[in-house]
Amino acid sequence: MQEVSIKKNISIISHVLGWALFGALLFLLIPFSSRLEFPMEFWTKQILMFGILIATFYFNYFYLIPRLLFKNKVGLFLILNLLGGLAYIGLLILFDEIFNMQQLMHQVFRPGTEYVKRPRNYSYDFYNVLIFYMAVGVSTSIATVQKWQQDEKIRFELEKAKTNSELSYLKAQINPHFFFNTLNNIYALTNLDVEQAKTALLKLSRMMRYVLYETEKNQTLLSKEVDFLMDFIELMKMRLSNKVHLDIQLPEKVQNIEIAPMLFLPFIENCFKHGVSSQQESTISIRLENSDNQLRLITKNNVFKAKENTPEGQSSGIGLANTKRRLELLYPHQHNLKISENKENNYFEVDLKLTLA
Repeated sequence: MQEVSIKKNISIISHVLGWALFGALLFLLIPFSSRLEFPMEFWTKQILMFGILIATFYFNYFYLIPRLLFKNKVGLFLILNLLGGLAYIGLLILFDEIFNMQQLMHQVFRPGTEYVKRPRNYSYDFYNVLIFYMAVGVSTSIATVQKWQQDEKIRFELEKAKTNSELSYLKAQINPHFFFNTLNNIYALTNLDVEQAKTALLKLSRMMRYVLYETEKNQTLLSKEVDFLMDFIELMKMRLSNKVHLDIQLPEKVQNIEIAPMLFLPFIENCFKHGVSSQQESTISIRLENSDNQLRLITKNNVFKAKENTPEGQSSGIGLANTKRRLELLYPHQHNLKISENKENNYFEVDLKLTLA
């Protein structure tokens, strides 16, 4: 509220100063610089002209422009302003005739000489009508620029709301998908090793706290994200056989920079979801590099096709598709993602480079 009040006061002051400068230049500078004594009728006419210009400016600004010009009634807007200019000149001519301004001004500029009525000098009227339409043009320009700025602000707010809504939807899709797979793993462990299952549940509870509290924020510390990934990988290790060879390189110390939460998880989850076989040898490689404000995640894994009636087979690609979209929304022009699959050598590779502010 205070900020709005300050902006309103500044706007009022700028209008007052602008009109003061405009009036001084057009209606005071020449009379005062000539050092002549002008009659009261002259100053009355100057005040009248100045008042009409101010009234025209704000009538055009607050009424004609929003009700006609911005509603595509351009023809009526132009006709009314044209008639306004003609009425303005007509009023000045009428004022001159009533108060005999030609004779009064003759006495000011040529005192002591005989006055002879001459035909009206319409070049002065043309100058006045130009001033009138200058006031109309300035008010139209200001109103148009402000309307454009307001429309841009509304468009930006709508786009921002749409982006936030889409991000919330994408995160809501990722989180249940992650827990669904993790709970499946723990369920499998309960049939093999109860103690390991208990340990897995403890790790899962810590991860759930991270998801519940950190994903509510737009940003989280990179150190917390790395700890979360380590917990996830440790959880995945519990169900792996000796046929799976892991090459995990996560930095122990990272910079105190912020990142969108759960941004890397789908790529790492994808390695364990599609890169593990109970019958064949496989390798999973995960490497996260942190240098200055640059992050680089490289994952590489073998590919084993999941059965269509399994959760892995039915949900394949959901996490990766959502993460691509999150990257586009959160880090436009700040990321470079390369995903490649070599069917001949049977491996899937992800290379993500991320620049953080």
